[in-house]
Amino acid sequence: MPAHHTPPAIFLMGPTASGKTALAVSLVEQFPLEIISVDSALVYRGMDIGTAKPDAATLARAPHHLLDIRNPAEAYSAAAFCEDARRLMADIVARGKVPLLVGGTMLYFRALLQGLDDLPRADPTVRQNLERAAAVRGWPALHAELALADPVTAARLAPNDSQRIGRALEILQLAGKPMSALLDRAQAALPYRVLQLALIPSDRAVLHQRIAARFDAMLAEGLLEEVQTLRRTYALTAAMPSMRAVGYRQAWSYLDGEIDLAALRERGIAATRQLAKRQLTWLRSWPDVEALDCLADDLEAQARTRVEQHLKAG
Repeated sequence: MPAHHTPPAIFLMGPTASGKTALAVSLVEQFPLEIISVDSALVYRGMDIGTAKPDAATLARAPHHLLDIRNPAEAYSAAAFCEDARRLMADIVARGKVPLLVGGTMLYFRALLQGLDDLPRADPTVRQNLERAAAVRGWPALHAELALADPVTAARLAPNDSQRIGRALEILQLAGKPMSALLDRAQAALPYRVLQLALIPSDRAVLHQRIAARFDAMLAEGLLEEVQTLRRTYALTAAMPSMRAVGYRQAWSYLDGEIDLAALRERGIAATRQLAKRQLTWLRSWPDVEALDCLADDLEAQARTRVEQHLKAG
């Protein structure tokens, strides 16, 4: 598909507390954009305070897709996100608008861009058994065995390529299906011209101050009451994905009497800082990303310029 026929899309990524929502709302008010939330915690109903979910006034100005689509006892995965996001992006484009994907769940962004394969993880026991078999019979014999079960994969491997032959046979045993069939199911490339913007703070200390202030505000707004209500309303356990979210995990420990209020605050802020650090690590190695300093006075103007250029380029 020639580039000029490919519809534009925008990714707005960044660590927690970097101001993604505020920037996204201002962009929606200036361009024909529609927001899709990319956040593994915002999908849950009733989890509003601890996720910094946009409030009703913000949502009236800039509606967000993929908020409140699961109850907190349910699971949501990168695969489910990709399916939802692709469907919504197509709908948005059909309405003559441009999808603006905003959030901090980097795994979801990566899955959408690169697709997900269904390959099982390495299994040390299976691998050891294969290596023992190879020691006795030789890798070419195992390659011949692979050729019977998965001719497509075997055809692209040399008879002595121990690492890849071993992996292909391992997948066959674990999944009960040939590797070639599983790779075929990996999603097609995302059919959009994507502008990828990342909000990166020029001063990490300022981000840390924002994180602490935001966590204190969440406590003041009733984070503990929110978690208590969720526990009463749904049959939740501490191990559920929703309750493993930063802030909720620490509130749960406090409500169970495991930690006091001071420890709740300290651990909640520390966990949020660790989350931000992980998000920044992802973004530093992210290909084709354009960094914007989220602390810059002219952040909005910079983002506006880049969006305008991207939309015109099409």
